Amino acid sequence: MIGCHVGRCFQVTVAGGSYQEGLTSVVQGVPPGLLLSEQEIYGDLLLRKPGADELSSPRKEPDLPIIYSGLNAADTIENAGNKNHTNGTPLSILIPNLDRHFIHIKQYQDTNRTPRPGHASYASFMKYGPDDDAIGAGIFSGRYTSTIVAAGCVAKKVLRNCGINVFSYVREIAGVRCPDIAAEKALKYTEDYKRMRHDLDPFYQQVYVKGRITMEMRFLDKTRILAEIEQEIDAIRGKGPQLSGDAVRDKYGVHPVVNCPDMDAAQGMVDACNRIAATGDSAGGLVEVVVTGVPAGLGEPVFCKLDGELGRMLGIGAVKGVEVGAGVAVKDMTGYENNDQMRAEDGKVVFDSNHAGGITGGLTTGQPIVVRLAVKPTPTIDKPQKTIDKYTLENKDLAAITRRDPTIVARIWPVAENYTAMVILDHLIAHYGYQALKAK
Repeated sequence: MIGCHVGRCFQVTVAGGSYQEGLTSVVQGVPPGLLLSEQEIYGDLLLRKPGADELSSPRKEPDLPIIYSGLNAADTIENAGNKNHTNGTPLSILIPNLDRHFIHIKQYQDTNRTPRPGHASYASFMKYGPDDDAIGAGIFSGRYTSTIVAAGCVAKKVLRNCGINVFSYVREIAGVRCPDIAAEKALKYTEDYKRMRHDLDPFYQQVYVKGRITMEMRFLDKTRILAEIEQEIDAIRGKGPQLSGDAVRDKYGVHPVVNCPDMDAAQGMVDACNRIAATGDSAGGLVEVVVTGVPAGLGEPVFCKLDGELGRMLGIGAVKGVEVGAGVAVKDMTGYENNDQMRAEDGKVVFDSNHAGGITGGLTTGQPIVVRLAVKPTPTIDKPQKTIDKYTLENKDLAAITRRDPTIVARIWPVAENYTAMVILDHLIAHYGYQALKAK
């Protein structure tokens, strides 16, 4: 399998599967001196994990990470203060599977002869044969996106130190669309939404805030605690702070379920999705990613254009389209309408619009980068479907499946956010090096 590596200067290799022992991100290109903790990585992972709300699958994976390598285990000299700082060597992040029980494995064993329409199970069987990791879809499961979130969390922290912010939110679900929102307002909203999720997540509070796992522990101590937590998942989930939807809105100023910076639109999305889910079906939608603070000239021409690199987010499961700026809407514009006219103000270049999404010729213009991802409806649905027996090619009926996400959109945005951060940091490292070598 050669498709699990990305990047040139900031490189990420992922491994694992939905019902293997867990998943792994190996990250190269992290600069030394970055203070890093498992708590902050989990702070991003909890945003995409299942079982968190009415729009997600009931699987109860806590997604608790362990940083295995790449950090100083102690101060390099006495009182140096660089314990738990990155040291420039490859950073390994492990995400063990804890909600992995035989009853669920048996369900897959009983149904794996009949591929689920819309899933990769038929194509992966044709590629890998009978040894294909078909339990929970293996690396083709949505669980593998946790590796992207973990690696991208590190990338975002580096970017923030450079004055660059990457954030994402849900733009549309089930035909209900969020109106245009100013970047500053959307960034503030997403930060408040994340704070709400951290405050109300029982594992964030019980495991990290209360110090059950700390960065002072050795790897074997952490795995011992994770083995205990595996037996306590339901008990810990029951300890989470309980706030009504109205209380969440009042306290945090955000919607309790969907990260959409217009709360009326967010509620409309939930209502529309629930109406579709009640029929046994599922809904798709749009996720929008915005990057601010990026210097002009970032990117490369032809094969490594920045917008082309962002198009790699088609590699995120369920994403079927990626557009930058106005995207496919340019087909209905004239050149005059589409062009982002510019002028000079107080020694700075100001654009009158941003149809290009902050990228022209594969290079940044200095405007915010705007990327949207089209997310398909969840293929696992509560309706009978036509399929085949992949061994005998007999026609079969696939029974309805109830353990599912009514929509994946509400869990894709943190994946898109962190994938974008990986791409931007990869190009930023090259950009800084190139600018430093330019003749003065």
